[in-house]
Amino acid sequence: MKKFLTTFFFILGIIMLIACIFDYSEKMDDFTERGAPFIGLIVDYYFNFVLFYGNMFSPLLIFITVIFFTSKMASQTEIVAILSSGVSFKRMLFPYLICSIILASMSLMLNHYLIPNANKVRIKFEEDYFKMAYKNYDNDIHKQIGDNDFVYFEKYNVQSDIGYKFTLEHYKGREMIFKISSDYAQWDTTKECWVIHNYVKRFIDGDEERLERGRSLDTILELHPSEFEERLEYTTQMMSTPELNRYIDREILSGSENVTYHLIEKHQRTSVPFATFIMVFIGVCMSSRKVRGGIGAHLALGLLIAVTYIFAIKVATVYATNAGLSPFYACWIPNILYGIMSFYIYRIAPK
Repeated sequence: MKKFLTTFFFILGIIMLIACIFDYSEKMDDFTERGAPFIGLIVDYYFNFVLFYGNMFSPLLIFITVIFFTSKMASQTEIVAILSSGVSFKRMLFPYLICSIILASMSLMLNHYLIPNANKVRIKFEEDYFKMAYKNYDNDIHKQIGDNDFVYFEKYNVQSDIGYKFTLEHYKGREMIFKISSDYAQWDTTKECWVIHNYVKRFIDGDEERLERGRSLDTILELHPSEFEERLEYTTQMMSTPELNRYIDREILSGSENVTYHLIEKHQRTSVPFATFIMVFIGVCMSSRKVRGGIGAHLALGLLIAVTYIFAIKVATVYATNAGLSPFYACWIPNILYGIMSFYIYRIAPK
């Protein structure tokens, strides 16, 4: 067990070192031009970079570790000696299971709580010293901001916090009570409220309607400019799972089109660590046989399985986002399929 964990963290360290070198070579000019501090680069950015990407690819790196470690034992006839001494194949799998539990538990804790906080620091550093200012290119933005209130912007400028062609509609049941239309609405940072410019209020009472016009109007809405600055690929990465659950509830209420994406992120935080058990099981059963070609043959087959697993995850994700497949099933179907494969490989493995 000690050898297995040592081998895994060694491979993880090598891969992450290479990843950091490539990442720095790509971003070096921006970091230098913007005066990124060296300590901040190491502590705030690359430490959290290693946490995020190391954990993301840990099931596949564990899989490669298992194949490398077990193939080496098989090529030196150590596994034959273990089985010949009366130790059952199930008993031989026990240390691997313990290692899987340790690594999967660490990954779960990181995914749900620690990495989101680490991502806040990493992404903030990246935006300060690498990324260009974010621009919102969405048009025809619709949001529900309460049980009975709906807002609309034709487009929104993040830099000036101005939303153009603003509309606010208030309903009672299915009937509209009033509607505000304006040329634009701007966030006032001093008052912390929205200022609606060149507006028309339309009050509806049965068959009667009343119009009211004005130059500007201060109003408080359950809507903050930060909601327009959210990048889809970063938003959920910076939230712990309890925060993510609350955020998804708000997105469902507002009628967001990105709910499926957020649900996939939520379910993958559990399904990906669980894949550790499947990858370890497949790796041990597949590489415990001594074959011509040794470690190389096992690694080649292992990489093929890893690539098909990643492909299965991508296909399931596409089906969830575009074809209406449940995000829960999209995240767990690859694990179910490869779990069945692992059981078959176990049945045919030499014991």
